[in-house]
Amino acid sequence: MYELAIALLIAFDQIIKAWALNDLQYKGSISVINDVFNLTYVENRGAAFGLFQNNQWAFIVVALVASIIGLYFLHSNKISSKLGKLSVVLIIAGALGNLIDRIRLDYVVDYFDFVFIWNYVFNLADCFIVVGTFLLCVYVIISDNKQKN
Repeated sequence: MYELAIALLIAFDQIIKAWALNDLQYKGSISVINDVFNLTYVENRGAAFGLFQNNQWAFIVVALVASIIGLYFLHSNKISSKLGKLSVVLIIAGALGNLIDRIRLDYVVDYFDFVFIWNYVFNLADCFIVVGTFLLCVYVIISDNKQKN
């Protein structure tokens, strides 16, 4: 069941990236909300915020290891709550969504551009990773508090 959810999230991510590659790439940027949000095509050869450029093999290894460990935790009894399992599903889907790009294209396709916040363009897989990590932190804090009481 977890694998199906992961596959569906990856498929959604890859469909949007296919659109970005086939259409947005040739337009460069589309303003959705003036001076706030654009859809901007970017080829990211680094990690978050474009850091560690051109280290594809390191990113591939990290994504694979994180996904294998995540799948282990999903199928073990180490995570008992739906919140914890959802967080791991999101992290795996994001890691594998970007991994597919790195293997297939040698870069990650980014397109969400919130110009009023900072000058960083990201994608849906990145959102999965960030939201999943946040939820995992909440899960750990809640679990820790339950164990103390």
